[in-house]
Amino acid sequence: MADLAMNTYALSLPISQQSQGASTTAPDTKPKKKICCACPDTKKLRDECVVEHGEAACSKWIEAHLKCLRSEGFNV
Repeated sequence: MADLAMNTYALSLPISQQSQGASTTAPDTKPKKKICCACPDTKKLRDECVVEHGEAACSKWIEAHLKCLRSEGFNV
């Protein structure tokens, strides 16, 4: 009988709410800062390296900056 009650309840919900109730996902993490203001330390190291040595020689710093941005919630 409980199965019938659950099915009736699910049918009465809009489709968007049915799919939300079926899975529990973590809430989206929005960045707390603008991307230009995030990770100033790695940004400075990356920029200085690119100016002095060129982009090809600075992949270590570029990746470090991207990792920092991702940890701040940016999708880069």
